[in-house]
Amino acid sequence: MSAAKTRPPGRFALLGWAFLFIFVAAQSLVLFTVQVYMTALLWIGLFVPIFIGVTSVVRRFTNWHRRWAGKLLGAPIPEPYLVDAAPTRLARLRGRLKDPATWRDLLWLFVNGTLGLTIFCLVVTFFIGVLWYLAFPLVWGVSPKGVFKEQYGLFTIDTQFEAFYTVPIGILLAFVWWKLAPALMRAYARVTRSLLAPTERSLLKQRVTQLAESRAETVDTQAAELRRIERDLHDGAQARLVALGMSLGLADDVVDRDPAAAKELLAEARTATTLALSELRDLVRGIHPPILADRGLDGAVRALALASPLPSDVEIDIPGRLPAPVESAAYFVVAESITNVIKHAQATKLWIRLEYQPGRLSMLVGDDGHGGADAGGGTGLRGIERRLAAFDGTLVVNSPVGGPTVLVMELPCELSSPKISPSSETG
Repeated sequence: MSAAKTRPPGRFALLGWAFLFIFVAAQSLVLFTVQVYMTALLWIGLFVPIFIGVTSVVRRFTNWHRRWAGKLLGAPIPEPYLVDAAPTRLARLRGRLKDPATWRDLLWLFVNGTLGLTIFCLVVTFFIGVLWYLAFPLVWGVSPKGVFKEQYGLFTIDTQFEAFYTVPIGILLAFVWWKLAPALMRAYARVTRSLLAPTERSLLKQRVTQLAESRAETVDTQAAELRRIERDLHDGAQARLVALGMSLGLADDVVDRDPAAAKELLAEARTATTLALSELRDLVRGIHPPILADRGLDGAVRALALASPLPSDVEIDIPGRLPAPVESAAYFVVAESITNVIKHAQATKLWIRLEYQPGRLSMLVGDDGHGGADAGGGTGLRGIERRLAAFDGTLVVNSPVGGPTVLVMELPCELSSPKISPSSETG
């Protein structure tokens, strides 16, 4: 379940990017000029909405380059921007002016329009030179006499044979381009990463914001869970215990004068006791399933798969027990994922993969349903995200329309105890 390594682009793909970026780098200078001009006007109180709009365009522009540089370097470059959820334009403006990433974007626009333009022109010019020197004998041969001067660079070309003197130069340039173009493009991708990647300070701020949101969501989730338990106790077991007490009281009143009625009341009390115990067991199972404590995450997930009405393929590789809170969180996110498949996916089968690697637990739940699942659109995925976020976990949803749907979940954790082998048990 490890992420597959992305294959770096080839040289001709880099050449295509260089051709495109010559024009894009020129746009960088335009954006740089516009943002500097808007910033200057901003200090005299004008064009607040326009400045916000320009920075939004710049952020989309730089995000596109982040994706390109990340793909070329083999590691994605995350966005460095602080949370931009201010309710008013003025507050949003203040947030963007205080965000260091705004000014680093501005610096990068200038660098991209100068250094970047120079590098892209070098890559393209070298390639054009290769084509020109290799094709010159053909061009010289089909051109009318006198189009090219007899003195061509270092050579005096008077015949068709002498026109082939340029071929070795073309081969040499091709070798230089072959070695130089990827190095130049990767060097510029590193420059882009150094300017557009998050700084340690911005990463810390993002982390603090993320933890604050995660804590707030966890508190809300726990409060909602406590209200659910309270409601279930009040409407379920408590009501049945009250009815049980009333039945026993009535039976005590009529036992002497009407033993038959007392027996009926006692039978009702016995039924109420059985139902109350069943509801309490269901409630306890919803808080922490007994099978999880008895058989661990491996056995509990296999029991979930067996209880599912869909055929399930289960593979679990966990060399021991995990901490109880992690096992509980993993169990419930897998259970919620299976419930989502049954309710919404219209699937005919599902598969579950659990794998522990040092420092993290990876979980995958997939189905062959109609796809189109979206974490922002409900269907329980938001609840899974909240439960994982409480443990600094992540959820990745891959669900194209038409299917299949694959949920990849990860929880950072360590083993609390290794799995005991049969030989060690008998020994």
